[in-house]
Amino acid sequence: MRPYAAALLFTAALWSGPVQAEEKPVDPYTVSDANAGAAPMRNEETFKAFNGKAGIDRIVATTIASSVVDPRTEDIFKATDLERLQRTLSEQICYVLGGGCAYTGRDMKTTHKDMGLRNSDFNALVENLQDAMDKEGVPFRAQNKLLAKLAPMQRTTVER
Repeated sequence: MRPYAAALLFTAALWSGPVQAEEKPVDPYTVSDANAGAAPMRNEETFKAFNGKAGIDRIVATTIASSVVDPRTEDIFKATDLERLQRTLSEQICYVLGGGCAYTGRDMKTTHKDMGLRNSDFNALVENLQDAMDKEGVPFRAQNKLLAKLAPMQRTTVER
């Protein structure tokens, strides 16, 4: 068990369910599914393997909760609008999995600009996502399909 497991369980409880808090304003941008950074999958099989939108929401909540308390990533998330992140990451994953969701977030380059993200930060977040998918019971093959869609985003998010 990881050293931050107790904090993770507590934080995950705070993140269950839909976001209710107000999000912080961001500079204007054009809302487009193209901002999601990947084309959606064409069949519903993988989306169903994630237990639909509710499963995606749980995976995202667990990933964020893990990342907030993970010593490798906690500093990155201190200045992050967690409400917006949870909403838009759920939308993005749902969209990419072909779940019929619209993505309303910014593009990956704009979103991560000047954050100074490193490969190790990206990899730690992916590990937290994998743990969350395991907890949700997503089959390994379905996990790999999503990760293959998300992997090219490393080029636009990592700055150093």
